[in-house]
Amino acid sequence: MPSFNQSIFQPAVFFLTGIPGFETYHAWISIPFCCLYAIAISGNSMILFVITTEPSLHEPMYYFLSMLSFTDLGLCLSTLVTMVGIFWFNAREISLDACIGQMFFIHGFTLMESSVLLAMAFDRFIAICNPLRYAAILTNSRIIKAGFAILIRGTTALVPLLLLLKRLSFCRSRVLHHSYCFHPDVMKLSCTDTKINSAFGLAIVIATAALDLVLILLSYVLIIHSVLSIASPEEREKAFGTCVSHLSAVAIFYIPMISLSLVHRFGRHAPPLAHTLIANIYLLIPPVMNPIIYSVKTKQIRKAMLRIFLPKLI
Repeated sequence: MPSFNQSIFQPAVFFLTGIPGFETYHAWISIPFCCLYAIAISGNSMILFVITTEPSLHEPMYYFLSMLSFTDLGLCLSTLVTMVGIFWFNAREISLDACIGQMFFIHGFTLMESSVLLAMAFDRFIAICNPLRYAAILTNSRIIKAGFAILIRGTTALVPLLLLLKRLSFCRSRVLHHSYCFHPDVMKLSCTDTKINSAFGLAIVIATAALDLVLILLSYVLIIHSVLSIASPEEREKAFGTCVSHLSAVAIFYIPMISLSLVHRFGRHAPPLAHTLIANIYLLIPPVMNPIIYSVKTKQIRKAMLRIFLPKLI
């Protein structure tokens, strides 16, 4: 068992956590986790491949879907190495620099996914509320610019946050609650003042994910108002049907993220297993479910997959 009473002048080393209380069963527990990773990676890769190779899907809605699959793929790959290392080799140690690097990708892809979901909400708003100007507003050049803006937004805000974390000294128990590095989890282990780090982290969350969620909800208020003004029940059903997949993606992304934030902020006395399970749900469920949702609910995606992978059936 490693000693945690290390000097603050030594390089910080943290110890990741698998499933608390079930360490002897990690090899067996790794099987469902590996299956989830395989589903997430193969599913999102398939979505990217289908949208790239199928000309009929070269439309704004599917470009944004490919961005969503890219961010989900990035989230999976950001935690795969440490997860496999813990379950298979009991490799729990991680240096501060490696931890900061992993946090950059995890939080970066999380902010990018929030931005992509907002862009998809804007896409649905234009398609339903102003369909005649849809092609004129969402041109290819504007979608490319939106992609670059999402990338820049998801990375630049994190640089000062992680630099502030690097200046902290760590002299308490360095055992993290998760199988990956998460900023609030690492910050709690510092023995120096973290008020600036906490305030800056909260400001980033409010200015990005929280603002995105408010704008997404506002867009759907306007969408519902527009749809209810449609006279034909069939047209209403069709309009709402185009939003089901996106609403599902929003729910499975924001609900685990909000739950994890609440556990870190108010769940000091919650059992370690609760922290671990919510953290794994937060990172694995959206990448696993999004390809399934869009494959089942979106007829064009489903038909394109059948044309590519099962041409004889078609």
